[in-house]
Amino acid sequence: MSRAIRGRSAPWPRRLLVLGLFALAGLAGTEARAADAPSLVVTGTGLVSSAPDTGHVSAGAVSEAATAAEAVRQNNTAMQRVFDALQEAEIAKQDVRTERFSVQPVYADTTGAPRTRPRITGYRVANQVTVRVRDLERIGAVLDALVGAGANEIGGIEFAIGDPVPLLDEARKRALADARRKAELYAASAGVRLGSLLELVEGGGTGPEPMPRMARMAAAEAVPIASGELDLSVTVQVRYAIQP
Repeated sequence: MSRAIRGRSAPWPRRLLVLGLFALAGLAGTEARAADAPSLVVTGTGLVSSAPDTGHVSAGAVSEAATAAEAVRQNNTAMQRVFDALQEAEIAKQDVRTERFSVQPVYADTTGAPRTRPRITGYRVANQVTVRVRDLERIGAVLDALVGAGANEIGGIEFAIGDPVPLLDEARKRALADARRKAELYAASAGVRLGSLLELVEGGGTGPEPMPRMARMAAAEAVPIASGELDLSVTVQVRYAIQP
């Protein structure tokens, strides 16, 4: 009895395998037909402009001395004054980040002299921090405080938007609408009908460009700052089916 049952049940796995192969072949054929179907590919761009709400200031101190130890000591003193000024300006500790600290030799000027071995005359120490300013109305005052405290190198200012996601989502909607508009225009010009959306791929987005770097500043001055607006954009590539 058990042999008869095994003999009758053995063909079923092979039947299921054959049915599965037919199903896969049918699916592959459907995908191939979809890929070969007439289609129209266009690119759309969505742009949103908004005023920034955050500023990032790069500032620090550069010190030179005959020895590396003395240059570091002088630089530490200068940077402590910078940190104290930031604290007085009510900048939170988590909004101050060290970006660069370096100790480099200073060589004698040998311009016009015969080729000689470079001679070290001293050492230069640089310490630079990035300060996040959450209130843009205070960014000029923060710059004044930094320079007044002894920051003799201002690296630059970058403006940003604290939460860009809602703006980018709006840019995505505009990008898709722009792509649809172009597709309808091309379809009408070509004398075909626009069908369903077959493919949607999002490309890169663009953010704000940083302001040009500032030169070293020797004394505190009133610093007028204009933040303007930032442009955020999203690009999408879409493929629509077309019909005669």
